[in-house]
Amino acid sequence: MADLIVALDVPTRQQVTETLARLGDAVDFYKIGLELYSAEGPDVVRLVKDAGKRVFLDLKLHDIPRTVERAVKAIGGLGVDLATIHASGGRAMIRAAADAAATFGAAAPKILAVTCLTSLDQTDLDDLGIGRDMAAQVEALGVLAVTNGADGIVCSPREVAAMNRALVPAALGRRIVFVTPGVRPAGAAVGDQKRVATPAGAVRDGATHLVVGRPILEAPDPAAAARAIRAEMDAVCAQ
Repeated sequence: MADLIVALDVPTRQQVTETLARLGDAVDFYKIGLELYSAEGPDVVRLVKDAGKRVFLDLKLHDIPRTVERAVKAIGGLGVDLATIHASGGRAMIRAAADAAATFGAAAPKILAVTCLTSLDQTDLDDLGIGRDMAAQVEALGVLAVTNGADGIVCSPREVAAMNRALVPAALGRRIVFVTPGVRPAGAAVGDQKRVATPAGAVRDGATHLVVGRPILEAPDPAAAARAIRAEMDAVCAQ
């Protein structure tokens, strides 16, 4: 089965509380990103955890290994379930994050490596002086991450099928987590995402967690929208 994660792309604690109330038991997993965490700090993580929900803390840590190690220990103490780093931080940084998470034992947050942001396309890579094409860059960073202890990756749904093929052998039997943002139900606005897919398509290609924000939060009935996406995901898993 795949998990649905709702992105709490709201700026205040009050709006988080309102969103949790509106979605109720339709959703039990939420993403807290940089904007919300910067505004409200660790208390917003505690708020969501105290409501009995799981948390994907998406801060995309990218710094020297020692700093990332200490940051992972700090956020691990909050009880987060998933946390992100940038794969481009290199093997020592990835290993430092994985080792720090492991100190929490069974309660360890899973460390996910961000490969290429879904707002980027090939032109952006060319501008950055990266010689690989998008697929090759995502694969190279993904392999680097999982072979140095990361539990999974964040990549667009356009790459998840290829990443399953590339990373499962590299993981040497470990279950890999594939988190895909850029998921939009058929007919929904794409917004600032450039590499998107439907929930069914992402799950069919091997995504284990789908991150959805605006199509749920901006729906007239957010709980119904979440349940519809969940049903679409479950139908694929049942095939």
